[in-house]
Amino acid sequence: MGTSGCGGLRPGNGTPEGETAGKGSTEGVTATPTTTAASASCQYRCIECNQEAKELYRDYNHGVLKITICKSCQKPVDKYVEYDPVIILINAILCKAQAYRHILFNTEINLHGKLCMFCLLCEAYLRWWQLQDSTQNPDPDDFIRYAKEWDFYRLFAIASLEQAAFFIGIFTFLWVERPITAKTTPDLVLLLKALLLSSYGKLLLIPAVIWEHDYTPLCLRLIKVFVLTSNFQAIRVTLNTSRKLSFLAVLSGLLLESTVVYFLQRMDWDVGSDCAIYTSQDF
Repeated sequence: MGTSGCGGLRPGNGTPEGETAGKGSTEGVTATPTTTAASASCQYRCIECNQEAKELYRDYNHGVLKITICKSCQKPVDKYVEYDPVIILINAILCKAQAYRHILFNTEINLHGKLCMFCLLCEAYLRWWQLQDSTQNPDPDDFIRYAKEWDFYRLFAIASLEQAAFFIGIFTFLWVERPITAKTTPDLVLLLKALLLSSYGKLLLIPAVIWEHDYTPLCLRLIKVFVLTSNFQAIRVTLNTSRKLSFLAVLSGLLLESTVVYFLQRMDWDVGSDCAIYTSQDF
């Protein structure tokens, strides 16, 4: 399948134009040492069968591209290299495994830390807003007291602690479940990045709060379910494991997070947690 131009290609999906023209010497194709070195290691994955691949496409002369065909399933290694980023995002929202493999294995995305921080800020803001809304008082001094930065920082720290507990629960379950005789060790760093990226649904918390209506509590519950579903798919794709194991891993993380929330509430802390799919309040 050949294309002209580089429309729809994502960063990290192959070697740049002019550096890759296939392996070996064919008519009309020029190979460079950079191509040979890049092809020596299998750094990509087929989005259909999850098999390793040396390249996603070949860049011939005059910008003519040819998508690489997987030797295992005989399908394009990554059809998304020709897709618009908006289409890829829609498929990721639909939790398609192919879109997740494209994002996690065949692209270079370094937004994990920034995305995690922004999601925690969104969650802290939601809890801070709930805290003010549940204790309305016409006294201006009371409003100033809740507007202090300390409340927001405290809720941000609590949200960070709960998310860390969720991730620890997942990693602990996977470490216990993994057979001792297993030859391959899961890439925990990649799994952590996948979990951070798949938590992007928390960004929807802010619009749900800004456009407040009678169905806001329901929207918050649906957002929580969507985030957990994305985490489930991220685990399944990253580890190439079964749905049952991925579900149990998410359940273990949620259980440990619930335990942390319970102890914080026993300490009389206003955590405003979403672990119980957001505490019921009059929005």
